[in-house]
Amino acid sequence: MQTTLSEKAQRLERAEEAESILRSCVHCGFCNATCPTYQLLGDELDGPRGRIYLIKQVLEGNEVTAKTQQHLDRCLSCRNCETTCPSGVNYHNLLDIGRAVVDQAVPRSTGQRMLRQGLRSLLPNPLLFKPLLKIGKSLRPVLPQTVRLKLPRHIIQAKNRPTRTLARTMLMLEGCVQPSLSPNTNAATARVLDRLGISITPISQAGCCGAVDYHLDAQQAGLERARRNIDAWWPAIESGAEAIVQTASGCGAFVKEYGHLLKHDPAYAQKAARISAMSKDLVEVLQAEPLEQLGVRSEQRLAFHCPCTLQHALKLGGAVESVLTRLGFHLTAVPDSHLCCGSAGTYSITQPTLSRQLRDNKMKALESGSPAVIATANIGCQTHLDSAGRTPVRHWIEVVEDAIHSQENP
Repeated sequence: MQTTLSEKAQRLERAEEAESILRSCVHCGFCNATCPTYQLLGDELDGPRGRIYLIKQVLEGNEVTAKTQQHLDRCLSCRNCETTCPSGVNYHNLLDIGRAVVDQAVPRSTGQRMLRQGLRSLLPNPLLFKPLLKIGKSLRPVLPQTVRLKLPRHIIQAKNRPTRTLARTMLMLEGCVQPSLSPNTNAATARVLDRLGISITPISQAGCCGAVDYHLDAQQAGLERARRNIDAWWPAIESGAEAIVQTASGCGAFVKEYGHLLKHDPAYAQKAARISAMSKDLVEVLQAEPLEQLGVRSEQRLAFHCPCTLQHALKLGGAVESVLTRLGFHLTAVPDSHLCCGSAGTYSITQPTLSRQLRDNKMKALESGSPAVIATANIGCQTHLDSAGRTPVRHWIEVVEDAIHSQENP
């Protein structure tokens, strides 16, 4: 696509990257066929091709309006279009660049600013999020339905983690909301890895991956969180940790971007690139290990929801399904498994109507094979899907650990 950036856009730090991405798009429209919001709304500007055109107009110096911002806000950042695109357009990075320019030009309403600032203050802060979640659970009967549906139906408390230190060690990003919403997920991960001869070294100084800030109009704050995590992990990496395990694919997708997003930072570029290279989703670790040591032969019937961040960002579609099949689980077919469930980080809060439509469509697809449980690999998707109040939704590693216990205690 022919592109001529304005003088102002040429001064952006990522101007060259934006121009390169725009020029790689041939405007074929294949992306619209797999875009969830285009399928729901049928508006060209609510599909990737239209959004690319809007960003092109903005970077070429045309007027930026609230409508432009609205169409960009409606994007889920699911990256399904990237999987579909025959030209390899790096859409998500162009979207980040475009959103930053638009958000500087178009002031948000007071309500929107308060909502986004509130999410940025609450979600990455476990010391604040956990007690508020506890209060919310106690007040559940009197809360408005919109708030009540955001509270988890069941919280499985964390069981004890292994205390021994093994020859092989890995780090694990604990996450910000997962320890409160699904505290047993990381504990189950540590116990399963312990059975495979891998111990998890806790790094309490590492906090939120930075994605919440980065995708809510505060990109520099998100990058600062990335730098703090790099500093927190670095001593353990120098001491021989072989990987950084991610149990939430949304966090893992963002940590994988550290190297790209900090490549112009002379103090962090090399470290960030190494962090990204060492970051592994949990399934990447398990699929390379001798799973027969786990002693699992489950015949449980389950549906697996593959999060967008796992299949489109990390390119690990089918990986968890393969591991679960190796362990004997019976996986039901899921129609349109490439489509987003509508969680998309904070999207279910900032775009509730579209998010609910996508959730209900996804639940219909997941339940079409009558599974006993739905498994997934991302805490956002897990909480969002479970809010439908139907088939229970759990992280797949907890389902695996339950199967191990069932074999040991028939």
